[in-house]
Amino acid sequence: MKEFDLYNPMTIWLKQYLSGKYKNWEVIVEDAHSQRLDRVLYKHGIINDLATGVDIQIDVLGIVKKDKEYKLFFIEAKVTKLTLRDLGQLWAYCKLIDPEEAFLLTSESLGSLNKILKTFGREDLLDFGNSKKIKKMKVGIWDTVRNSIDYISLIP
Repeated sequence: MKEFDLYNPMTIWLKQYLSGKYKNWEVIVEDAHSQRLDRVLYKHGIINDLATGVDIQIDVLGIVKKDKEYKLFFIEAKVTKLTLRDLGQLWAYCKLIDPEEAFLLTSESLGSLNKILKTFGREDLLDFGNSKKIKKMKVGIWDTVRNSIDYISLIP
C-alpha cells in the first residue's frame, strides 16, 4: 500500500465526520497533498496570510465555512510506523496555521510515538493553539478494512 491509497478513504471519512459535527456549515474536504495550502484555500475563497508563500502541503484538508467564518482540519497520512519526525511535521503546520483539529494517522503502527506518548506520558507534545485555547493533535491507526480510524488506538 502507498500513502496515496489512504487519501481517498480518509477524505470520505473526514467529510462524514465534519458533516455530522457541523450541520449548518458548508463542508469541503479534499485531497490536497499535491498543492500548497495557500492555493487550496484561495480556491475556496479563503486567504490565510500565515499560509501564503509557505510550502505547506496537507494530505487531506477539511474546511467548514459559515458566512465569513471558517475552520480548518488537517490529516497527515502515513503507511509506515510513526516517528517523532512525522509528529514534528504536523506540529509545525499546526503551530503556524492553528487548525481546529489535526490528525496524524498511519496504516502501520504508532511506532516510537507509542513509547513517547503512552509509556512516557508525553501527550504535551501534541499541544498546539494559542494561549486562550490549547488543542491537541490526534494520533492513531487507520483501519484499512473499515476505512476509518481505529478509535481504540487514538491518542489522546
